[in-house]
Amino acid sequence: MTLRPPAGLELHDLDVPDPGLLPFAAGSFDSIGPLSRADFPHRHSFYEMIYVTKGSGTHVVDLAEYRIEPPALYVVLPGQVHHWARARQLDGWVLLFNEDFLHRHPEDLALLRALAGTAVSRPSRQGHGELSRLLTELTAEYQAGLDGGLGVLQALLHVLLVRALRAARQGEGGEAAAAPRPAVHPLVDRFARLIAEADRADRSVLALARELGVSAGYLHEVVKEATGRTPARLIREQQTLEAKRLLATTDMTIRQVAVAAGFSDPAYFCRFFRREVGRTPGQFRERVG
Repeated sequence: MTLRPPAGLELHDLDVPDPGLLPFAAGSFDSIGPLSRADFPHRHSFYEMIYVTKGSGTHVVDLAEYRIEPPALYVVLPGQVHHWARARQLDGWVLLFNEDFLHRHPEDLALLRALAGTAVSRPSRQGHGELSRLLTELTAEYQAGLDGGLGVLQALLHVLLVRALRAARQGEGGEAAAAPRPAVHPLVDRFARLIAEADRADRSVLALARELGVSAGYLHEVVKEATGRTPARLIREQQTLEAKRLLATTDMTIRQVAVAAGFSDPAYFCRFFRREVGRTPGQFRERVG
């Protein structure tokens, strides 16, 4: 299993040429390959869990910078833009997997989103020992390739996610101190995944509700109760984030960014962006460039 080389901000996929291979990989930074330490902005179509036990530098996720202070756990969701800046001597574990791998434990999707919401989790000494043991066992199981390994790996990943979220809540300060609880309604998680799709054309509440098989009113009610924000508000926030990603990390024109963020009218996009960010797209690009 290999990672396809990147091209700009195109999505990286887990390349699984043999249908018998798992949509999953586990190992060290060295065994996963040089793209696990990529120092250029990129994003994936898969989930990535990174547990750094040694090293220094900065991990950048969606333009936010987090100094590497091991031990530290990072979860990068499909569509998020990230890279390592000035990273030195990174060591630890890297897990890569597609959503298909989670079918036995669909609740793991909410756990992953909750962990990603912490940006970085810094477990206590006890939590570090527990996560290290789990990751060692999981990697050994993956490398062994024995009969029944799929079920074992899925079970171990589920336990790892549950324990990691506990460790995030009990961590020693830092970003982990405010670790959120996973959403309890599966509709909210499905909605969040849909609006995060970078290539989605129709981002209207009505279109998304139709795709989810519910009415727009019901979607509004459930999302507002779970998040405190309306679906329309969350869509606008996601469009703003996608525009920021592209303005900061690509040479796309403002018109191209507008289309990619879901706007057919560049002039309206510019007004929208200024209202949401307080700067025009050009001013934002100059500031972060």
